Amino acid sequence: MRCRTNRLRPIASKRVFRATEALAALILLMIGTALQAQSDGLGTVGAQFFSPDAKLTLTASDADDGTLPAEIFRVPPYSALIHLCATTTRCADEFFRSARSPSSPRWAALEASGDKPDQASKPPSDALARNPEPPGLNQSIYHKNRLEFSLDGGWLPINIPFVFDVFLGDSYNKTPLNYTLVPVIGSIRWQIDDVGGPWILRGNWDLECSEAVTFIPRGPETRYFAWIIGFRRNFVPRRGRIAPYFDGRVGLGDIDAKGPAGVLYAQGQDFTFTMNMGSGVRYNLNPRYSISAGLNWMHISNLYLSQPQFANYGINVYGPMFGIDVRLGKLGHHGSE
Repeated sequence: MRCRTNRLRPIASKRVFRATEALAALILLMIGTALQAQSDGLGTVGAQFFSPDAKLTLTASDADDGTLPAEIFRVPPYSALIHLCATTTRCADEFFRSARSPSSPRWAALEASGDKPDQASKPPSDALARNPEPPGLNQSIYHKNRLEFSLDGGWLPINIPFVFDVFLGDSYNKTPLNYTLVPVIGSIRWQIDDVGGPWILRGNWDLECSEAVTFIPRGPETRYFAWIIGFRRNFVPRRGRIAPYFDGRVGLGDIDAKGPAGVLYAQGQDFTFTMNMGSGVRYNLNPRYSISAGLNWMHISNLYLSQPQFANYGINVYGPMFGIDVRLGKLGHHGSE
């Protein structure tokens, strides 16, 4: 039984192959007929196949014996093939040209999905690349050796005891004489390092050298001139235009002291020392200009140099401070880390 089955398999395979060959030949015949009809009108084979009376029959015996009608092997004219290729090319070009048109629904759908044809090798458009907050803004503002000029002005009407009395062993109290100071401070700031540090401490340092003119609208004295120097810490976020800061400055000054004139609780001599501490936020308008706002504490005293002839009462006030910062020199991009 197995031997008989093995003998039948080659015969069955041969018949299937011949049937497939006959079907392929029939398809080629129909294509050739259509091409000849386009180039030469209806040829003999075309007329034979497309006329109502013409019939083509293919029996199983024909497929087995390998005998097929001669018309099946008729090759279509070369001109018909050329015409078919030209027609196909024009159709393809028209299809792709219409598909690439911005007004076509297919293009609109691709544009909405962000997958345009022929866009893989092109760089992102300006609209996509544009970021509301450029990543390099802070790097161009906070970096080593940047120079700035700042002009700050404040209104300091709140009188308090000297904040470091607890470390000096003095009683923590203030005098009955109240002052209001209006400082105007011009500074040169030099950023001495790049941005660094962990988490909320991330930032850099400024060295500040300042000249201050202070008006005294309330108090026995009327004016104060000082030269001060100190440091500012900028707390720089990775993104954003706002950066908190804290600064501390000390210096020397001259005041028109009224203590020697007999005014009680006034300053005991003209030569004095000053101390400033402040904290606030800075808003960067662009790499060159920024504005700031915060609170500032200001202390003026002669460090007991007027004693024992005149007491050293000092001045301790705080209030709001506002400023503008301008970069000096050419703009440039600098990496901060």
